[in-house]
Amino acid sequence: MNLDRPLLVVAGPTASGKSALALALARRFGGTVINADAMQCYADLRVLTARPSVADEAAAAHRLYGVRAADEPANAAWWRGAALAEMAAAKRPILCGGTGMYLSALFRGIAEIPHPGEAAREEARGLLAELGAEKLHARLAAVDPETAQRLQPADSQRVARAWEVFAGTGHGLAWWQTRPAAALTGWRTKFVLLAPPRAFLRAKIEARFATMLKTGAVEEVRALLAKNLHPALPVMRAHGVPELAGFLRGEMDLAEAARRAILATYQYTKRQATWFRHQKLVGDADLHIFHPEMAAGAQDLEQFYLNFDNFINGAG
Repeated sequence: MNLDRPLLVVAGPTASGKSALALALARRFGGTVINADAMQCYADLRVLTARPSVADEAAAAHRLYGVRAADEPANAAWWRGAALAEMAAAKRPILCGGTGMYLSALFRGIAEIPHPGEAAREEARGLLAELGAEKLHARLAAVDPETAQRLQPADSQRVARAWEVFAGTGHGLAWWQTRPAAALTGWRTKFVLLAPPRAFLRAKIEARFATMLKTGAVEEVRALLAKNLHPALPVMRAHGVPELAGFLRGEMDLAEAARRAILATYQYTKRQATWFRHQKLVGDADLHIFHPEMAAGAQDLEQFYLNFDNFINGAG
């Protein structure tokens, strides 16, 4: 008899319908939806990250949504620990999100990197502001070439993080990532990957951003800007934030800001889809590529749920 606990995972690109499917599964099975999306961790980004609504949260338990302050960066190590705690506490956990780095950290394990300290963090932020991402990347390459080789020079967030780790610990990220890591054990997993056609996804992104504009996205960014946050913080780079910040500064009109935000989001979904195609977090028998809106009919949809009934009850 398999005593491992059942774990459902609903993953896929942004705007593919993960939250709705996870909620439907949670309501059917009495499950708890646990966030696996990096940006939905932040309290300040409810609108622009399309976090579950208050009504959704009332319909089923949701965890790790809106639990970080804007100036408190989340990372894969923090999320893994928090997610494991929530999974252990939940009767029927359902992970939901599209941050591949987080899901990889959960299933494959992650090296424990010591906290670099506030001095190293401030040093990294100061150098990023002074030099810019590409020059800081060049400086990183001189002291930690292995890590620098893995990073895009223009990726300011990751370049600053790499400098912070090297400055604070004396070793680069690449070195720390070779340390032993414990893979996930004690769970049997069914992984649902939502992979809708690109035209469908593009239309969803456009409609979703239009709704965001009607429901407070500009006001959400205005509130962020009022906090005078460091531009390298993840919340300041969330899709829609840089573009609407540009609108609020008078650098472009709202239509152009929307166009750029939609394009950035769509390009990101292509990278997400590529990542999920090439990563094997579970075996083929435990991976289900499915999309409720594209089911052949009600019978196919019901069969999908019946498969999970069997899994939850230990029959599949």
